[in-house]
Amino acid sequence: MMKTNRTTVTGFLLMGFSDHRELQILHAFFFMVIYLMALVGNFTIITITTLDEQLQSPMYYFLKQLSILDASFISVTVPQSIDNSLTGNGYISYAQCVLQVFFFTSLAWAELSNLTVMSYDRYVAICFPLHYDFIMDPRNCKRAVIAVWVTGGITGTLYTVATFSITFCRAKVIHQFFCDIPQLIKLSCSNDYLAVIGVIVFIVVAALACFISIAFSYIHIFCTVLRIPSAEGRSKVFSTCLPHLFVVSFFLSTGICAYLKPTSDSSTALDLLLSVFYTVIPPTLNPVIYSLRNETMKRAIQRLKLDEKIH
Repeated sequence: MMKTNRTTVTGFLLMGFSDHRELQILHAFFFMVIYLMALVGNFTIITITTLDEQLQSPMYYFLKQLSILDASFISVTVPQSIDNSLTGNGYISYAQCVLQVFFFTSLAWAELSNLTVMSYDRYVAICFPLHYDFIMDPRNCKRAVIAVWVTGGITGTLYTVATFSITFCRAKVIHQFFCDIPQLIKLSCSNDYLAVIGVIVFIVVAALACFISIAFSYIHIFCTVLRIPSAEGRSKVFSTCLPHLFVVSFFLSTGICAYLKPTSDSSTALDLLLSVFYTVIPPTLNPVIYSLRNETMKRAIQRLKLDEKIH
């Protein structure tokens, strides 16, 4: 009882997936397996795209950035959730919650920005192949990546400052496995959450601009691809573009559904499922999608395994 009182005063109580001890252990094990898969997959891509000389093009440079973002993104929420389930204590301090919100929103926006840059890279490569080396030269690629990380940090700062300017006057119980912003807004019982709504509107408009840019890129890509006479050429293009389109669609659709649907006063299976879909599944699936669908990546992995055997 004292632990609950302390939680509602100095921090937050993450309700997680279940109050039953057996289900908490099962959740911890399930998340641990997924987390290790995500780390292994993303660090494999980071290693291959760094060491393999044939994977030094802008496409794989941005893919490496995506893997860095994915490994960081999943590390913001999952380890804390595993620890809470293993200890049976959903308490998270105020400072931990602030940091979680900051890194979660920063990395989420950086990931969306990076996916937008990746779609532009494919657009230039397919629609303007003769100008590709000039447009996507190393300096421009580095500037794009810097912009991705800087805009992510700015977005995270705005979101965090606005969110924690709220006066939390209700019991600080969050019906999620991490400090979810819609759940935090629900804890306010005054109009001081309007600043958060303003930031959300701004970010939604910016995210819509990213989505329009991605859609524009792929409309032109597919129009160009359909004019390619060679079936092998069309297949090669689709093998690199379709996985990227799937990643973007899955990430955006689940995130938008989770943030636009009304929050409930108790945990629902849909709330938890949606949160898993946009926080846990994309960082785990991205390495699989990009490595299994991409012949160049598969050959690079085989070369890496061969080098390990030789040495």
